[in-house]
Amino acid sequence: MGTAIVLAVAASICTATASVCQRIGARNTETAGFDAWLLLRLARQPVWLLGVLSMIGGFALQLVALRYGALALVQPILALELLFVFGYMAVAGAGRVKVRRRDWLAAAAMSVGIGVFLRLASPSGGRLHAPGSSWLLAGLVTSAVVLAAIAVTLGLGNRPDASPSRRAAVLGAATGIAWGFVAAVIKELSSHLDDGLSAIFSSWSVYVLLTAGAATMLLASHALAAGPLAASQPGFTILDPLSAGLLGVFLFSEHVRTGVFYLAGEALALAVVFAGASALSHSCLILGEDGNPSCLPDEFAAPARRQQLGVPDYEPLARQTVNVIAEGDGQHDRQ
Repeated sequence: MGTAIVLAVAASICTATASVCQRIGARNTETAGFDAWLLLRLARQPVWLLGVLSMIGGFALQLVALRYGALALVQPILALELLFVFGYMAVAGAGRVKVRRRDWLAAAAMSVGIGVFLRLASPSGGRLHAPGSSWLLAGLVTSAVVLAAIAVTLGLGNRPDASPSRRAAVLGAATGIAWGFVAAVIKELSSHLDDGLSAIFSSWSVYVLLTAGAATMLLASHALAAGPLAASQPGFTILDPLSAGLLGVFLFSEHVRTGVFYLAGEALALAVVFAGASALSHSCLILGEDGNPSCLPDEFAAPARRQQLGVPDYEPLARQTVNVIAEGDGQHDRQ
């Protein structure tokens, strides 16, 4: 069990590093609409490629951790990714953004809430393969959610008062749901691993995995390019395991604990998650990157306030008066 815990923590650090590196790369390649060639342009940036490698390393560590520990043990630990991401951002933005105690409490509440929920629900049992009709329905619902999120963000992009954080949050939530679908496909594919390469490549799941994985990575890149990482990361971290768990029940008939005590605990844990998400929406890690003056140190607050008021170049009234007098004197001398 100790090995599984260490590997799961290492996987969380890798995936958090991946999110931060990919956000740095995507921030320099921001796009207002949906760009099918975004991945190709991001692949030219070393920091983004480092994020991809870190993400692959995180997946590998997660797979090994699951070999030494149960899913109910490993998955809650992976929710620590959100805290590691906030740690990175707090260090990187220490001179630019004020990170307050309530920001840390919100991130901690979300991580603990999703961890407790997964621990209490503890999905188990079920079948190895799901019927084709169930897969078709799951794929259609997931695709509909993703398309709806893209439509919403395109609509927000046409509104002058829409903040980048809202677009990032919507795309982040859709990405988390899409990653949950990818996890379900991986579970289907894993049942063929002991049957040899011919069985793997003759299965439909490997090709769906490649297609859905590439599409989800493209969606994640748009979420990271749309706005602050603190806005998109909760969707990645929270909705991924939640959607994967729901798909496990629907597709593979996995069982979750439904006793009165467990249901009450699961409801309370989800309430903590949503409360943390609500508090996080007012976090300075989001508002500060959007340029909110109240979240910036004094040397950055004044320029941000002027930008908010639409005053590009500000001069004190005394300086403006001196300039006017000087111009008047110059005209008088020429006359």
